[in-house]
Amino acid sequence: MPRLKKLLAGNKDLIIFVIGMIILRSAIADWYSVPSGSMYPTLMIGDRIVANRLAYDLKVPFTDVILLHLADPERGDIVTFISPEDGNRLVKRVIGLPGDVIEMSNEKLVVNGVVASYAVAEGDIASQLTPDYAGRQLVLNERLQTRQQTIIVMPERGALRSFGPVTVPAGEYLMLGDNRDNSRDSRFIGFIKRELLTGRVRHVAFSLDTDRYYLPRPARFGAAL
Repeated sequence: MPRLKKLLAGNKDLIIFVIGMIILRSAIADWYSVPSGSMYPTLMIGDRIVANRLAYDLKVPFTDVILLHLADPERGDIVTFISPEDGNRLVKRVIGLPGDVIEMSNEKLVVNGVVASYAVAEGDIASQLTPDYAGRQLVLNERLQTRQQTIIVMPERGALRSFGPVTVPAGEYLMLGDNRDNSRDSRFIGFIKRELLTGRVRHVAFSLDTDRYYLPRPARFGAAL
């Protein structure tokens, strides 16, 4: 015991720092590496993102217990959440809010009776294609009322391109990946309860190209989403 007390006393500052970082990641902000292509072209494999854990709710650290509602998720937000299927942390886009009626018909979204519009995307984002996929990829700007996001569809790949209409229950959300034919989202795992949301993502902190020996992608450092 004396040796343990001496060890703790000698490393007090380090221990306080580690505990503080753990609490920070649990209650205030957390950071993740994007491991899959489900959010291309918006998020790329190798991106490091920071999730604001105080964007919507103040929670008891290390739990899903909500102490205080701070704001409500909006359609189009990119969020992190715990999958009700397997407990893994996922990052997707909020498409359906509580009470919304959502339908997808041959890739086209219908939100509360309004059909989304689509146009071919241009610029750098149009070149951010899913790696390791040889089939055709279409990069499209999808406009939902006043919000727009860029998505990828893969016409030659087997995928769930139609569902609904479904009504989003109170306190729950419908999530989709921007890489519509390469995403395991609410079409497969169901609606996401608010308490499972763990943060909102608005920027890429930095990015490393895993296909090029982890060389940095300077253009994505601090990129807004």
